Amino acid sequence: MSAYGHQMEQMYSAGSLSGGSEIRSNYVMESGFHIPSLAATILVSALVAVGVLLITLLISLTTMLQSCQSRNAGVVDLPNTNDYSYCKLYSLHAELNNLEGYQIPEICRDLAIQYMKAGQYGRDLDLMKYMIEDYFNISRPSDDGLDVVLIDIDGIFPPNPLSFNLFQRFQNDSISNCILEANNLKCMFVLRLYMNLQAGGWPIILLSREPEIHQNVTINHLISAGFRGWSSLMMRAEDEDPTQENKGIFKQRNVIQAKGFRIKSIISSHMDALSVADTGIRIFFLPAPICDKFEQQRTA
Repeated sequence: MSAYGHQMEQMYSAGSLSGGSEIRSNYVMESGFHIPSLAATILVSALVAVGVLLITLLISLTTMLQSCQSRNAGVVDLPNTNDYSYCKLYSLHAELNNLEGYQIPEICRDLAIQYMKAGQYGRDLDLMKYMIEDYFNISRPSDDGLDVVLIDIDGIFPPNPLSFNLFQRFQNDSISNCILEANNLKCMFVLRLYMNLQAGGWPIILLSREPEIHQNVTINHLISAGFRGWSSLMMRAEDEDPTQENKGIFKQRNVIQAKGFRIKSIISSHMDALSVADTGIRIFFLPAPICDKFEQQRTA
């Protein structure tokens, strides 16, 4: 082979090697997509965060939907608590707004019974006793005998024999026992208060929402409990609508004032009695357990 041919062969061999290297290099560049580790970490974290947000949003929407359904059904959900005040506020709200047919949440049943068994009702009555005594220690009846104190006696004993037999029938029931204990404590409290006011020279008018047909039974209960010498016992007229108790109480107040008496104080555990307040009348609202609300729900 000539020198020129040998030189051409070497150039062709070198070109072939160079071309092969370039092809392999291009192949490697096109066959992969490399992502730095930091960028991959950020991407995975972002996907996880989005997933958590979606789950949280789903839970929130589900909770809101359940809440709306409860409100539309008229259900009031109380917190899962051992605080009796939640139940008392619920009952008080219903009475203030004259809500008919409302149901005390079942969680309040045991709380109401425990409220009595733990002696809290008795302590609440004692606190009210101090407040009443503080007022009457600085207040005196007028010499003309026209200043009177109105005491609501409903709820301190069974208003008629039928009610008494009903309580006796369920005497082993926890709610009925709760009601009986509350009545006994309230009766003793009102009797002590009654006697102290009488000793202070205050004329006392007793108020009951029971119809006048039960007057003899009510008087017998009063005498048996130790009440004596009241100025008057006012009861609902037999022809009055029992569902219009506020009207009856207003009427009784008007009758008292028309006779020239001045009502200086009203002592009651019923909301309707508080609505008759005028300027100058001191209102004392006695605590009342909600046991009877469950009795009403059971017999309704």
